[in-house]
Amino acid sequence: MQDNIKLKTINLDLFYGKFHALKGVNLEIKKNAITSIIGPSGCGKSTLLRVFNRMNDLIESVRITGECLLDGENIIGSQAGLNELRKRIGLVFQRPNPFPLSIYENVLYGVKIHGLLEKRNPDEVAEGSLRKTGLWNHVKDKLGDSAMSLSPEQKQRLCVSRLIAMEPEVILMDEPCSALDPIATAKIEELAIELKSRYTIVIVTHNM
Repeated sequence: MQDNIKLKTINLDLFYGKFHALKGVNLEIKKNAITSIIGPSGCGKSTLLRVFNRMNDLIESVRITGECLLDGENIIGSQAGLNELRKRIGLVFQRPNPFPLSIYENVLYGVKIHGLLEKRNPDEVAEGSLRKTGLWNHVKDKLGDSAMSLSPEQKQRLCVSRLIAMEPEVILMDEPCSALDPIATAKIEELAIELKSRYTIVIVTHNM
């Protein structure tokens, strides 16, 4: 596998029951780049995105054939541990989904659940993650406030911060700006450009 390829699909097919949703997908995703998946509604963009961290496993009727390689290793099938995979490949959803907790607790939620705080300082993790998404200066004096008090764009940045705290290798974004206005959309797009030096980003979008 080429050194600059992070994800690769080979003859990938996905079925919802009898419905053939993805057909013979062959795709290479480069490291430290933004790869956009663009197409009409219903063409399988989000379905393909969810293959990369096996979110489709949650749907009983789904069957997948072919290969999906992460750093050359096939992640399709039970041999790949889901918890470990989802630490390495995180997903940001269409609509911001902060938890009804404080801003601080939101950022640390994932690392706590996965037991990743044992050798890390929680305050440093929270600040570092919020700085990387440009949110720190806006929230540093109100970390104890509810995350629900943030604007939609800030909530989406918070969700990215929560993901970054996990130290992933790949960030998947499923139409992350669909619920945002044009100004907020531009800010999230600028954020993605800033993050690509550290992460591989795959984004489903309608925005050319």
